[in-house]
Amino acid sequence: MANGDAQPAVDRDEEPCPVIESLDEIGSRWRLAVLYDLQGGEKRFNELKRSTNANSRTLSRVLDDLQETGYVSQRCEADTPIATYYSLTDKGRSLCPIFDEIKAWSDEWL
Repeated sequence: MANGDAQPAVDRDEEPCPVIESLDEIGSRWRLAVLYDLQGGEKRFNELKRSTNANSRTLSRVLDDLQETGYVSQRCEADTPIATYYSLTDKGRSLCPIFDEIKAWSDEWL
């Protein structure tokens, strides 16, 4: 690039990177584990607890966060005891191709 063609520096505080913003929202270990696990379909709390190895407190907090941000929905059935099911919303399902790409990359490089 010639000296006269220099681009002005971008203030990263004013224009945050969309990748970093995305990872901030979904990128914790437990959020990713739950989102990845729910690709297989609806699961009950204890099924998610077993499959992710998260403790109850952590899983409860993560599920609440994922519901608030619109990635996961909750369905309750009035059985005795009450059965609570979790599944991906459309927003959550939109991550499935990304998980597929990450898996393909990790199979090749890790």
